[in-house]
Amino acid sequence: MREAAFVKQNKDKWLTFESVLSNNMVISPDELSSLYIEITDHLSYAKTFYPNSNTQAYLNGLASSAHRKIYKTKKESKNRLITFFTHEFPLMFRQHHRELLVAFLVFTLFVVIGAFSAANEGDFVRSFLGDGYVNMTMNNIEKGDPMGVYKEQGEFNMFLGITLNNIKVALYAFGYGFMLGIGSLFIMMQNGIMLGSFQYMFYQQDLLWESARTIWIHGTIEIAVIIIAGCSGLVVGNSMLFPGTYTRLESFVRGVKNGLKILVSTIPFFIIAGFLEGFVTRHTEMPDWLAIFIISASLALILFYYVIYPIQIHKKEHIKNTLETQELTTK
Repeated sequence: MREAAFVKQNKDKWLTFESVLSNNMVISPDELSSLYIEITDHLSYAKTFYPNSNTQAYLNGLASSAHRKIYKTKKESKNRLITFFTHEFPLMFRQHHRELLVAFLVFTLFVVIGAFSAANEGDFVRSFLGDGYVNMTMNNIEKGDPMGVYKEQGEFNMFLGITLNNIKVALYAFGYGFMLGIGSLFIMMQNGIMLGSFQYMFYQQDLLWESARTIWIHGTIEIAVIIIAGCSGLVVGNSMLFPGTYTRLESFVRGVKNGLKILVSTIPFFIIAGFLEGFVTRHTEMPDWLAIFIISASLALILFYYVIYPIQIHKKEHIKNTLETQELTTK
């Protein structure tokens, strides 16, 4: 059957069903289940014969709305915050891995540009990082303590200041997403160039390993969540540029909500990064194996929570929904 004929044949049923859902009409569970079964049957048919079509997207939205309505009487977990971090957020974030990849690639590109510029323009590092910071670092190198900058403040004051500053950067990365995502890419550019030129400065002094083993103790999580905050801004920007099957307003609202969820997810990690920078990074005398262990564990944590776990939980949810649909169809 042609897609146009399929739509014409069932359009009235779909509109009726949509009206039931959108107007919160009170109908019996059996009647709602019957409608749900019919819609899921149509969705399966559309997936088979009209994949990636507007018809499939529309029916998928109807089926999702019906599923939420059927199961809305389930009790909400008392541990709402735990549920958010262990289920709601990872499940939602799976659909935004593309934006995460874009943010990562843009950031990495400008790290390379920052290092390249520092290598080819003598004053680039000073113009970007400032004379004060560069002079202080050079003085520390001459004193034999190149990472001395991490020892100048008290542990708690550094922890608090760094954590608040990182959260501020994340807020900028999210907020600039309202500029169609371009502002978020600017934040990725700015921080990428800063990191690239900063690391090259130590490379010039034959201190690349010494700086890397120290800086990345806290920087692994810090840089990762700045990229993730940039992803939250891109989610907002994409919702404005590419509404898909939603109205532009509906898409924008969804984008802002999802972007905020991504932003909230970074707060515990910024606190961890701030703690590491304030209390751990200053111990430059620690053995290499311990520094490598902290860096590796930090990277593993980020990759698991933001990449691997969302994929796992998305697969489990898909299997669960499939079984529930089959159960409803057999009744």
